[in-house]
Amino acid sequence: MKVRLVGEGLFNLLFWMYFPFITVYFGQTLGLQKAGLLMTLPPLLSILGSLVGGNLADTWGRRPVMLVGTFLQMSMFVLFAFSTSYWIDYIAFIGIGIGAAFYRPASSAMVADIVPERALRSVFATFSTVNNIGAVLGPVIGAVFFFQYRQALLWTCAGILLLYLLALYFMMYETVPLEKKQEDMTSSLKHFFQKRWNGYRIIFQDRIFMLYVLAGIFSLFPIMQLDLYFPVYLIEQVPTQSLLSWTQDPIRLTSQSLFGWLVGFNGLLFVLLILPVTNALKHWSEKRLFILSTLFAGVGTFLVGMSSNILYLFFCTVLFTLGEIIRTPVTQSFVSHYAPKQARGQYLAADSLQNTLGKTLAPLTVYLSGILSPISIFGVILFFSFIGVGLYLWLFRLYATLRRPKLEDNSQTS
Repeated sequence: MKVRLVGEGLFNLLFWMYFPFITVYFGQTLGLQKAGLLMTLPPLLSILGSLVGGNLADTWGRRPVMLVGTFLQMSMFVLFAFSTSYWIDYIAFIGIGIGAAFYRPASSAMVADIVPERALRSVFATFSTVNNIGAVLGPVIGAVFFFQYRQALLWTCAGILLLYLLALYFMMYETVPLEKKQEDMTSSLKHFFQKRWNGYRIIFQDRIFMLYVLAGIFSLFPIMQLDLYFPVYLIEQVPTQSLLSWTQDPIRLTSQSLFGWLVGFNGLLFVLLILPVTNALKHWSEKRLFILSTLFAGVGTFLVGMSSNILYLFFCTVLFTLGEIIRTPVTQSFVSHYAPKQARGQYLAADSLQNTLGKTLAPLTVYLSGILSPISIFGVILFFSFIGVGLYLWLFRLYATLRRPKLEDNSQTS
């Protein structure tokens, strides 16, 4: 766990040094329209990589899937570094995304295998903290390195992944029962595609889990507006203002720079608060945490449209960031203990559908901004969060009728 925490933290820092600028890079080289169209493909292929990786994590084991995913990412960074063609760059970028998606379900499943259920939220919160440190610092460093020292950055990513691959190979052990792994490897080689389909067909017929995914899509809708409608609203509706206007030398912020400050503030809050908030709410039930996070995100986002005052906008950022903080660790722990042990990797892979389908639905606000007023857009966002709350209430009521005791409140005190 310690090796993985350090390795994934370092790579995530390097990842955020290039990822925010990759669309700009392809836009400059291939044209904005072509780049916009091409950037719709990687998320779809990542779904496929995640689903296959999750299934193989349950049949072949966590360790080989993580090794293959890491090796694929390392190879694609080497290809990217050697490339002299923009199209090869694009293929390498897709390969990096598929490798990461292939790796992720096995990584989460291994955490669920070896961490006691009572500590899952704290452990997942720790991993999220390390990853978000990279998300805060990476873009700041990458703004210089990606455009001026791209080759060095790509080779550094490949080198870090090589060291991490060696650490995984020599220091990591398998957490899937050996006899189950051997049996499933033999059968999956004979009926590879059939078993992939059969495994996920069972998941997609799981009414409880699919209702959980649907609730997550609506609940993530407000959180995803930080990268979508927020910049549109700020640029169109919020004038240049002074931060700390009562001081002798106030900081003047344009709408564009204000957006950068709010995004950075969001990331900083996430890094500083996710562990203490997770520990403070560790006795709360998952039902209450899902509902609370959805309300914080929805109401906090809706309140943004009430005023353009700069300090007020920072206050709203605190509210919807709390919604994101509360939600992140409980999502992974919920799936980890809900899923059958023999299908844990597949369920964790299918859980990624929330983010992918949510990203597909979230740009609706940008489209509606040409039709509706800002307050109406924020009303739509709040309405989606209420739908999410209603779906979570339905979800846990259905749990109770099916007598799934572990899906009831986790603590009598909560």
